[in-house]
Amino acid sequence: MDKLMDYEEHAQKFIDKFWEVLPNLIVAIIILIVGLWVSKFVNRIVRKFFEAKDYDPTLETFLQSFIKAALKVIVFVLVITQLGVQSSSLVAIIGAAGLAVGLALQGSLANFAGGVLILLFKPFKVGDFISAQGVDGTVKEISIFTTKLNTFGNQIAIIPNGQLSNNNIVNYNVESTRRDKITVGIGYTSNIKLAKEILLLICSEKEIILKEPMPEVYVDELADSSVNLSLRFWANNADFWAAHFYVLEEIKHRFDDNDIEIPFPQRVVQNALK
Repeated sequence: MDKLMDYEEHAQKFIDKFWEVLPNLIVAIIILIVGLWVSKFVNRIVRKFFEAKDYDPTLETFLQSFIKAALKVIVFVLVITQLGVQSSSLVAIIGAAGLAVGLALQGSLANFAGGVLILLFKPFKVGDFISAQGVDGTVKEISIFTTKLNTFGNQIAIIPNGQLSNNNIVNYNVESTRRDKITVGIGYTSNIKLAKEILLLICSEKEIILKEPMPEVYVDELADSSVNLSLRFWANNADFWAAHFYVLEEIKHRFDDNDIEIPFPQRVVQNALK
């Protein structure tokens, strides 16, 4: 009989407690439903905003995901607070967890921040040919943590965004044209004027080498065993390497045809016993 009365007493306490928290529970459910609806509504507006603007697709995806997650966190905090959990305690728990995760993932957070900077400031985009961290290649993919480059040898180089955002990057596709500089040495007895005319003639005969700005040739250095001529010309990005390799090959052929010597290092070994 005593046990039955104890059960009834506990049940009554539970019922009283339930009725006590019921208003907060109802309000918390309403906040949850309305908060999720508002989150979807805001995300819809953000998506339409990005569709109307010409932003990088990777940036759009990242920002939409970030805003969606942030709104859900806000809704979660409001619901928990409405249920009676002290906001100060909740903030302390989240702060401690965030500090622990941050210390454990310092490198990943640096790469994340670097990815955000790359997406925001756009030092390069997918399809650009860049040189960074000792690697040359075409940008294949920009993700939040890493950037993938397709190298000349058709390998994939994966570079952390943290390093990319904090070091030098050379982007060869920002400008529509590029200037090449080819240095070729001729012998001291060779005709400098003729060599310069031949170099300019090579450039004038090739259509993919731009005529404006005009190609130029200078005596760059009087070296130990050669007079170094510096040939500079412009070409469109798409034609740059074809023009570069064409000029190199033509220089050798035409200098040979005109008896213009291209010196190379030679070593004379003498017999000391003679």
